Amino acid sequence: MSLIRAASLSAAMLALAQGASAQGAANDATTFIIRVENISKGEALALSNGGTAPFVSAPVLWAVHTGAGNPIFTRGRPESGNGLERLAETGNPGGLVKSLSAASGLFSVGAEARPIDATSDGPLTPGQAYEFEISARPGQALSLAWMFGQSNDLFYGNERPIALFTPGGKPVSGDMTPQVSLWDAGTELNEEPGLGPNQGPRQKAEDAGTPERNVISNVRDRWSYPNTGAVLKLEITPKTTVSAK
Repeated sequence: MSLIRAASLSAAMLALAQGASAQGAANDATTFIIRVENISKGEALALSNGGTAPFVSAPVLWAVHTGAGNPIFTRGRPESGNGLERLAETGNPGGLVKSLSAASGLFSVGAEARPIDATSDGPLTPGQAYEFEISARPGQALSLAWMFGQSNDLFYGNERPIALFTPGGKPVSGDMTPQVSLWDAGTELNEEPGLGPNQGPRQKAEDAGTPERNVISNVRDRWSYPNTGAVLKLEITPKTTVSAK
């Protein structure tokens, strides 16, 4: 299945993504603009056959939550069946949005699948960006996950939740890219990025690759991958704060 088809979210899925909330409207809630941009240029992946391929980033799943733990994944543990496998293998965050919507400690959860100025859902090609808004209050944090499109089961995410406020309660802002890393979901054997026949843009069906029963970890194989900061940029900008009267 192509990455573009696998990444598309139905209208019902988008409604769930935008409306899921564990606590409803928050007092003193701040609206943040989250921007995930594919800053790669041209075809950033050099292949072993002498060719090249573009760096592609799939739709972004986000969760606003309390607590120090990441609700999406835990290093050293196998994928839990919460939908992360499908996100990491096809780019589709739908199942993970549904499962997280029922988790405790979640304030809101959703996914952004439409690049800025695009007319349909799809992955980020070089120069494109997703931009969406979230609402949070002091004490809440942000966790994210999205597929490295030219892979079998690799995804980007922040192991430690990104605090949305300083200890003094001031909204954070700026470039948060250093908090994002590339992870291996451990569910499918890795092939060369950008060339493997069982990767999102080229596979004929989901689960076409060789199954792997491993734990979630940093990527450890013989292939080369671009530095995260060379191909992606994550920015957080506070927009407004609304206090209950």
